[in-house]
Amino acid sequence: MRFRPEISITEVPAPQKLAPFSIAFSADVIIKDDDVATGRFVMLHDPNEQEAWSGTFRCVTFVRSAVESEMQSDPLMSDVAWTWFQDSLKESGADSKETSGTVTRVSSASYGQMADTEHSAEIEIRASWTPISANHLEKHFQAWARLLEVSSGLTPLADGVTSLTQRN
Repeated sequence: MRFRPEISITEVPAPQKLAPFSIAFSADVIIKDDDVATGRFVMLHDPNEQEAWSGTFRCVTFVRSAVESEMQSDPLMSDVAWTWFQDSLKESGADSKETSGTVTRVSSASYGQMADTEHSAEIEIRASWTPISANHLEKHFQAWARLLEVSSGLTPLADGVTSLTQRN
């Protein structure tokens, strides 16, 4: 799979006790030398079908992204972020069931010797879902990549379109 040049993806150790088979990836989104988002994607597989999953596969994701303070304080921001997640699944064709998750808004202010540090705001999206079919599991990974794009402020690219990097 190809990803935008702003998104750096690395395979990382997967959790061992959640399912007999698993794979995990970590990602960072860097725009103009700023680390604006980070995430993790885990695909779990249990051929014996875990009851809570209602299937043999389960996807688990975490995305944390910097946002403007005004966005973070908007009372609808959590709903908007959850819509980003749902739209990412839909736009990627990642048919799913048993979706669940949380959206957390984080605001940080620094004091004392750190008073010069700017205030920061972040949004965290934690979600899990069960793929309806074992066919095309890559679409679920693509949904995670789309969620990283949207939450970091990148305009998602249409299928077949390649992002060009800017030359200095």
